[in-house]
Amino acid sequence: MARRGTSDETVPENSWATSAATRKSMLGNRSRDTSPELKLRKLLWAQGLRYRVAAKPLADRRRTVDIVFGPAKVAVEIHGCFWHGCPEHYRPPGSNVEYWSAKVARNRARDAAKLAALEADGWEVVVAWEHEQAEDVALRVAEAVARRRPKRS
Repeated sequence: MARRGTSDETVPENSWATSAATRKSMLGNRSRDTSPELKLRKLLWAQGLRYRVAAKPLADRRRTVDIVFGPAKVAVEIHGCFWHGCPEHYRPPGSNVEYWSAKVARNRARDAAKLAALEADGWEVVVAWEHEQAEDVALRVAEAVARRRPKRS
């Protein structure tokens, strides 16, 4: 049996959503091509840096990375403050706290495992939060790529 939400739609039984409106809103969140990602990519492209988007830099892992500079082995992750538990801006939601706290904890654990795996394979990882200025992040990324770019003879 489905629960009724605040709209005409229903919420599936055992759903994380407390209402149909919440469910619709959360399902609309993008996992890639977010505003912070697009801003950063535009700045990196303008600097002449070329990259892959939502790529899998580790052959033995399913996990993708937001922006990848393959030859330089630089991976860029842009974390949303809510979804990844930003130490400065995260605040738990007002409803369904137990579910969302566990979800954010799982995301953080997955982030840490991905970071460790990338670093163990020789990658430099630049982690940026959505609240950071895109220009500052672009500078950090460009410096990392320049430092690690293979030298041409």
